Amino acid sequence: MGLRRAVWDGGILSLLGDGRLAGHSGDRPGETSVELELTPPSGQRPLRLRTYPRYLPEATDDSAQAALGLDWTGFTALIDPEALRRRGQWHPGTWQVTALVAAGALRARAPLAAHWCGSGEYPSACWVGEGVLLVPRFGSDTLRLTVLPGRAVVTGLDCAEDGFLVSGRAPAGSSGGALVLRHRETDTAVACDTDWDGSAFTARVGAAQCDLSGHWEPSLLLPDGRTVDLRTDCPPAGRRQLPLADRQVLYAKQLSDLRLQFCVQDPEPLVDALTAVPEGWELAGELPHHAGAGTELVLRHGGDGRERRRPVELTADGRFRTVLALEPPASDGRPRPLAKGVWELSLRRTGAPEHEDRSLRLHPAVLDGLPLRTPRGPKSFLLERRWHDTPILDSTPVLSAAERSARRQRRLRTADYPAARRRPLRDAVLYDVFGGRSYSCNPRAVHEELVARGLPLEHLWVVEDGQEQPPPGTTALRMWSPEWYEALATSRYLVGNTHFPEFLERREGQVVAQLWHGTPLKRIARQVRTEWMAEDGYLRRLEHEVRQWNLLLSPSPFATPILADSFDYRGAPLEAGYPRNDRLVRADPVERAAVRARLGVPEGRTAVLYAPTWRDDQREGDRYRLDLRLDVEAARAALGGDHVLLLRPHVHVGGRVPDDDFVRDVSDHPDVADLMLAADVLVTDYSSLMFDFAVTGRPMLFFTYDLEHYRRRLRGFTFDFEAHAPGPLLADSASVVAALRELDPEPYRERYRAFRERFCPLEDGRASARVVDRMLELAGRAG
Repeated sequence: MGLRRAVWDGGILSLLGDGRLAGHSGDRPGETSVELELTPPSGQRPLRLRTYPRYLPEATDDSAQAALGLDWTGFTALIDPEALRRRGQWHPGTWQVTALVAAGALRARAPLAAHWCGSGEYPSACWVGEGVLLVPRFGSDTLRLTVLPGRAVVTGLDCAEDGFLVSGRAPAGSSGGALVLRHRETDTAVACDTDWDGSAFTARVGAAQCDLSGHWEPSLLLPDGRTVDLRTDCPPAGRRQLPLADRQVLYAKQLSDLRLQFCVQDPEPLVDALTAVPEGWELAGELPHHAGAGTELVLRHGGDGRERRRPVELTADGRFRTVLALEPPASDGRPRPLAKGVWELSLRRTGAPEHEDRSLRLHPAVLDGLPLRTPRGPKSFLLERRWHDTPILDSTPVLSAAERSARRQRRLRTADYPAARRRPLRDAVLYDVFGGRSYSCNPRAVHEELVARGLPLEHLWVVEDGQEQPPPGTTALRMWSPEWYEALATSRYLVGNTHFPEFLERREGQVVAQLWHGTPLKRIARQVRTEWMAEDGYLRRLEHEVRQWNLLLSPSPFATPILADSFDYRGAPLEAGYPRNDRLVRADPVERAAVRARLGVPEGRTAVLYAPTWRDDQREGDRYRLDLRLDVEAARAALGGDHVLLLRPHVHVGGRVPDDDFVRDVSDHPDVADLMLAADVLVTDYSSLMFDFAVTGRPMLFFTYDLEHYRRRLRGFTFDFEAHAPGPLLADSASVVAALRELDPEPYRERYRAFRERFCPLEDGRASARVVDRMLELAGRAG
């Protein structure tokens, strides 16, 4: 059972949730039903509350199982606070909300759990009567409704030069007394000047009174000795942070249960205005003591840790303004939507370490306006909150919940795909680069060759998460969508550079072209002698996949036996060179200059492409840890005047990547061939880019700080790397910087020539043509 949303509408608490019995379907209306049971604090008979069924495919998707459909396990319930009164009176106490779920004759009671974000995580409290507050909160794993009569109501909160002016009403029948601040950490109590007009009061909370850092809890001390806490009414607008002399602030907070609290603390970026703009949303708010220092808005992806940064405008009155761009320009200058997943928002001084980040908070005045949703092309973005007042951005998947659930995907894989395989093949080419990540690599070059020949073919490009815009004349297909499954089954040509789906069964007449993406220096697939390679069934899946290929591309005679052995490929690989390197062979100075301009490389500067690979023993979650080992600051000091460092971690690597005037984060650039075209020198460790870059004839340096470990404990090599590397092997950062400063390719000229002769003999600018010829030949044989 889960509560996804809890909102107040006309004084009624509206709940949206989902619930089911384990092992029972909820794929059709009426298969399951839900009642809510509200147990009063007095132990009296519980209230039963009917709910209304709701179509909620997110329930099936979130269950991450394929056996049962749960689309109709959603429900809506309406709670009228009047039902919680007894004999017309409000009584203090907490009601417990549980669910009664039924499927046929089976019934079970279950707690109502919180959602992971939004109002389903922190529902809003609401005034339901004079001085009576109803607070929905989660405790002991289920929703609880706490009735609080006799509360003091704060109706106004104004920031003055020396503190805050608090106005409000005492509980009915009360007047007089004083507002008292109690320091939570030391139990120190301070009385504030308080004026009364009947039951209305005005109190002055001065900065001088809050002379201790920490939390100050305000309450009314009434003449009869009672103490009443303060709860806010409608969220008052206006400034909430009063700057103090020691660069701290006196912060007037409204907590999730509407309690008022004063804190002496470091300032927080407090968003009090959210405005839709063409780029996304403009965020504006308070930031005392910013001192005009350069500041950036930092978006950090909750999965891979990658960051996107935007400038922040600071004003003299202690405020900030920035734009949360939903499709910021990538390093190639083109807009690209923020990748799917949750992005955390913070502010950071330009160049400061990430531990100094200050998370954004939401002013109470903007909380009720969330969530905000906006579409961008095929994607949708949701500005939401967590932990009551912390904003997050959810970049939602391109596929709908009904399309992406494990159940629907199983049906597409086991029913729809086999059915589509019985339809006639169509003259179409389905291209896939790294699972839909970009328009690049060998498939791009093959596509351009086919288009240049003017063949009557339909060109379909797999796109994951809306991250690419294939060129005109090409149809984008969403990865894992129904139309993608159909294209896999009916396209005459399937062209990829990495693994095809494990369920793929090549049809008679289909050409499945595995063009791969690199000459193997490090061992791959079956040649890797580690346990983890077999643990998740990778080798078993690979065995089935390889049987579907009827074209395996090899870039060179050296690579042919290694690729065949690594994949246990029983046919004869096509030795043709790599189509993606045709551009490098025919390098156009005008194109090179244009690429450098898009990358922001100033004219006359040396562009250094630093492209380290990943380490199998540095896994963190779904990615590998970014471990540059290069002393960026030392490199900046020695090279910053006339060099630019284009930093390209492997796609498997996550984490924060430096990005400034010297170091350019090009990890999101869709085509590494652009980067090689633009670079004057390559620095890598064991990346296969060295074989492609060798086509350019430009110098290479090898940062091999862990050579023995990598060779003996991790991947190992397919040849004697030390003997044949076409550049120096450098063991530490200082050596790399020195070699870049005094770059001299002459000592390695002969080894470079021999390297190209051995590993790049087929790179003559005609690889694309040779691959297309073979594809057409295979299709002709089948025809």
